[in-house]
Amino acid sequence: MEWPLVLLIIFGSLLFLMALGMPVAFCFVTINVVGMFLLLGGEAGLRQLALSFYDSLTTFVLLPLALFILMGEVIFQSGVGTLALDTLDKWLGRLPGRLALIAVAGGTIIATLTGEAVGSIAILGSTLVPEMEKRGYKKPMSLGPIIGSAGLAPMIPPSSLAVFVGAIAMISIGKILIGIIIPGLLMAALYASYILVRCKLQPSLAPAYTVSLPSLSDRLIALAKYILPLGFIIFLVIGVMLIGVATPSEAAATGALGCFILAAAYRNLNWRIVKTSVGSALVISTMIYLIILGAQAFGQILSYSGVTKGVVQWVINLHVAPILVFIALQVVVVFLGMFMPTGPIVMVCVPLFMPVIQALGFDPVWFAVVLLINLQLAQKTPPYGISLFVMKGVAPSDTTMGDIIRATVPFLFCDIIAMVLAIAFPTIVLWLPNATVR
Repeated sequence: MEWPLVLLIIFGSLLFLMALGMPVAFCFVTINVVGMFLLLGGEAGLRQLALSFYDSLTTFVLLPLALFILMGEVIFQSGVGTLALDTLDKWLGRLPGRLALIAVAGGTIIATLTGEAVGSIAILGSTLVPEMEKRGYKKPMSLGPIIGSAGLAPMIPPSSLAVFVGAIAMISIGKILIGIIIPGLLMAALYASYILVRCKLQPSLAPAYTVSLPSLSDRLIALAKYILPLGFIIFLVIGVMLIGVATPSEAAATGALGCFILAAAYRNLNWRIVKTSVGSALVISTMIYLIILGAQAFGQILSYSGVTKGVVQWVINLHVAPILVFIALQVVVVFLGMFMPTGPIVMVCVPLFMPVIQALGFDPVWFAVVLLINLQLAQKTPPYGISLFVMKGVAPSDTTMGDIIRATVPFLFCDIIAMVLAIAFPTIVLWLPNATVR
């Protein structure tokens, strides 16, 4: 059977199972079981599948994933992120679009603590949107910055999505986590620049109001009490990897321990929070591990069936510039992001795209980081971006989905600019990991 027909059957079956409402992980597992049984001859195929499942879940590189999720749950449940937002509010003074800038700065800080876009929207949306509405902020400047800055969560370590992509692509987790830092900060700078320019041109979007600034000593005390300790947590995750004294797994462990200590220092740690945080992290991690299990076995089916080899050979025979193929793959991800969540996109695309990327001679870390920019774009791309629906849940009752989408569009363009720059100048992605991770 020719590989295009095999590819059509595999993806057609996958879409059919998804249309039936079956959970994504179970869709892939079903395809894996049937595929291995047919391709490798009954019992031998199932035995190989069992070995693949075992190898997928016993690899050491998956350890940071559970710990990063635990960090996010502890920070979210204990309310540490809210304390940081209050401190930022005291320092930004009378800047145009001040509350929108707080959303970006807060999103950046929360990204370095949780790595989860949904948690970032929940924290920022529940704390900032009511205040923005009270101060007369229009929806483009109240909803948009929060959804935009939530996209920083996968782009600044700790990032569970980065670990997820690295595990399925089987490339260095450490290099991906370091490689996303500069693009993530670039995205934050683009968001802030857009807010400042837009508010300068259209002051009515974010009306100025009198701010009673605390004294310098009060602001310094708040900085030392609520921001500097977060800097220590960031060092425990990012710093120890940058200076080369810890692996991603060890950095995740020190970061998780630091989050528990910080929550206890603020007297926000009790048995209920510990139980809720660990329980939520366990549920989320189990779900993600099941997805990884299915995705890696799915990659084997594509390989055994000849699909991977056929796709690679077909791309090579196109005789077009390799960078055009690179861009075309990103366009495919953008299109899929309009209709699918990030998990299925990674599971479908990475096993198929990585052999092509390697055959064309591109750096796999560079591709993975650009893909992450694209995936966080997918989280807020209409009509089915999950960030849009989370914002709908925390926004005021009179907010429509149309309001949310219109507020998000300018920040999608900022993301696209960041992605174009990362593609045009690979050094933005590769300089830091090549300089620090061996």
